[in-house]
Formats: sequence, structure tokens, C-alpha cells
Amino acid sequence: MTDFFEDIKIGDTLELGEHTFTRDEILRFAEQFDPQPFHLSEEAAAQTHFGRLCASGWHTASVFMKLWVAAHQKVQEEAAAQGKTPAKLGPSPGFEDLKWIKPVYVDDTLRYKRVVTGKTESRSRPDWGLIHSDMLAENQDGKLVFSFKGTVFVERRPAGTGS
Repeated sequence: MTDFFEDIKIGDTLELGEHTFTRDEILRFAEQFDPQPFHLSEEAAAQTHFGRLCASGWHTASVFMKLWVAAHQKVQEEAAAQGKTPAKLGPSPGFEDLKWIKPVYVDDTLRYKRVVTGKTESRSRPDWGLIHSDMLAENQDGKLVFSFKGTVFVERRPAGTGS
């Protein structure tokens, strides 16, 4: 997103990339951060409603963040290579409606993206605007498995710089 707040349109989509969840990484993440039985062992998972080993929802969210940062770094680098000054991203005041819709199993590949759903001018920070987006991940079958509504501050175009 090199665009300034004024340039961003509702419906704009940014493909963040994809990630395949391997058995070893699912186990490593679970051992360190989410030691529930269905994330730790195929045998234990078989005894649950999941039926087999699946990734922690927090793992899927962590991969989202990694891909989000990488996508924005790439956009920043591309803009710099073209001699452009990209808009700055500010902090996020939060997110809501986090959903783990379907389990993510061993060797599932998720494709992550951001879709802009709204814009709000900031009254407290006039040099910034808020971009509201749906953050989504679909599996290799095109099924939505993860989503949340995110908000992030985006720099407004400096006065006198045109469009």
C-alpha cells in the first residue's frame, strides 16, 4: 500500500501471500504457544471433534502478521526503487470479529489478503486517516478459514503535493 489515505478506495485488495502449514511447524508452534491436545499430537487430535492434527488459530493469525509486514515492506521497496515516497502506515487501534471458521490441517495452504471496507478521517490526528479492512485467509480449496476486521492509520497526502 504505497497509496495515501485519499487514494485508497473501498474494495481495494492486497494479496499478502500464502503459507503451507507443515506438521513440524504446527507441533513447534503448539508446544511453545498453544499446547492443546489437537495441536500437539495426531493421536490426541483423533479423539477430538477435529479428528486430526490441526494448526492453532493463533498460528494462522501469526502467519497473517508475518505476511502483512512482508507485503508492506515489498511495496515500500518497490516505491523507493521507482523514486516514489510511499505513504506511511501508522499503528492499528485494534481489530474485531476474529474468526477461525474452519480448521487448518497439516499441509493446508492458506492464501491471505486484505480487502478495504471503509475509511474514516481522523479528527485527533489530521495528518492521518483510518482504513478499515477485512483480513481473510482461504485454504487451497477456496474455503474461507480465517477472518477479522482490522483498522490501521494511513498517512494523508501532505498539503500541496497533488495526487
